[in-house]
Amino acid sequence: MARFSLLPRDEQFFVDFVDLTTRIRSGAMAFKQALAIDPPDATRLEEIKDIEHACDRQTRQIIERLNKTFVTPIDREDIHALAVSLDDVMDAIDAAAALIRLYRIQTVRVGARRLVDIICDSVECIGEAMAAFEGRTGVLELAARVCQLEHEADRAHQDAVVSLFDEEKDPIVVIKWKEILDNLEAATDRCEDVANLLEGVVVKHG
Repeated sequence: MARFSLLPRDEQFFVDFVDLTTRIRSGAMAFKQALAIDPPDATRLEEIKDIEHACDRQTRQIIERLNKTFVTPIDREDIHALAVSLDDVMDAIDAAAALIRLYRIQTVRVGARRLVDIICDSVECIGEAMAAFEGRTGVLELAARVCQLEHEADRAHQDAVVSLFDEEKDPIVVIKWKEILDNLEAATDRCEDVANLLEGVVVKHG
């Protein structure tokens, strides 16, 4: 049975999620472009930090609007969880990029580029899912694709770590790259978190 309310629902949350995801996509693409060359593009890496700050501000704005809104288009806890989870994706991308800057990486490993490709693909799917979120159509399929990409990232991460230990003899370099690879894989985990939340909301609201 359809639910009716005398108070208007604030549909701005759907727009906010799309805008936030667009920023995250630009951050993921900047990371891919930064690692496409050796040494990594320092300007692009710095740009990621600015994007992360912008995402933080927008996440706070979404939560502040939520606190002032009487009638929401989906459950309040789901809006809060989605906003925080999306921000976590950008935080994870920024954390990996920060390590590239901190460790002054000069040559990017193939496995790292593969993981960044998967991050970009995952964020692209999340962006498409957010654009379709209000109408619900196609969201479950896109969420499933993000989960599939996370499994691909697990394999890519494992392969990259094996190659790292096989090929690199300097223990300091091994430690640095292992941390970077772990953070890249963690970014795909955060994407999966968003996909799982989207799936749960769509199933709940039919």
